[in-house]
Amino acid sequence: MRVFVTGGTGFIGAHVVRALVARGDEVRCLVRAENRGDNLEGLAVELVTGDLGAPDSLLAGVRGVQQVYHCAADYRLFARDPSGMYRTNVDGTRNLLVASAEAGVQRVVHTSSVGALGLHANGSPADEDTPVALDDMIGHYKRSKYQAERIAEEWARRGLDVVIVNPSTPVGELDIKPTPTGQIIVDFLNRRMPATVDTGMNFIDVRDVAQGHLLAAERGRTGRKYILGHANLSLRDLLQVLADLTGQRAPWIRLPHWVPLAVAAVDTRLARRRGGRPRVSLEAVQMARHKMYFDCSRAVSELGLPQSPLREALERAVDWFRERGYV
Repeated sequence: MRVFVTGGTGFIGAHVVRALVARGDEVRCLVRAENRGDNLEGLAVELVTGDLGAPDSLLAGVRGVQQVYHCAADYRLFARDPSGMYRTNVDGTRNLLVASAEAGVQRVVHTSSVGALGLHANGSPADEDTPVALDDMIGHYKRSKYQAERIAEEWARRGLDVVIVNPSTPVGELDIKPTPTGQIIVDFLNRRMPATVDTGMNFIDVRDVAQGHLLAAERGRTGRKYILGHANLSLRDLLQVLADLTGQRAPWIRLPHWVPLAVAAVDTRLARRRGGRPRVSLEAVQMARHKMYFDCSRAVSELGLPQSPLREALERAVDWFRERGYV
């Protein structure tokens, strides 16, 4: 099968590409001219230079393929000018779906995020149908992913065969930037995390996320959302697993939320004035006030989403970051 992947140089996308190559597909990847291609090095894939903001490059990428995996996203929790995030995540999604419809693509898997889903105020696990609105979104990343998801749903109603997947918090190797979650692991390994806050997330092996994309293409229902997740863990529990793996001590101090909120507010304001990025993002701290726990049973029952041991994924992440000089 011939497939087209956006975001193949990123964390999730690189694993999706590897899963497709392992399956024997002919893989074509959209790559920006300025992008690092480290995560695609050595893979038998065709590279198409282009951008989500350049419709002609997208049409060239999707022409002649049967499936499209839209994994690309601008994933930042701080941006002095957020307009670029909306151009990539919202306008770019629209451009790709227009091109896919024009080229007669058989199925599109749109990578959204659990950040675009609703949450329960009491911290109990939410699912794909938990009520949510744009006003519930904290920060520009979540808002842009929420809007992109609405565009995907609109195109599904218009007849394009689009399936939506909402990865939770993937962990594992190839987290090249790293992602905010990968940065937590790096900070722990570098002993830069002296305390925690009362928060939690749903975690999953990034390899299972990749398989979830392929399973969504094979078994998912048009216009339907699937949370690709596994284990709900508090931040303290996550750090304890890392401590067990590394022999390092997990932080035992738990701060009230107002402390990191105050630090992040000052740090973010200084970053806007001086340039650069804040060490502590205000959006990240605001998100941490809510436990992002999810019920992933739909993807498990309908798609057959794997639920590999999280400890093994964290061990691979630790080894990968160490081997590549992040520590």
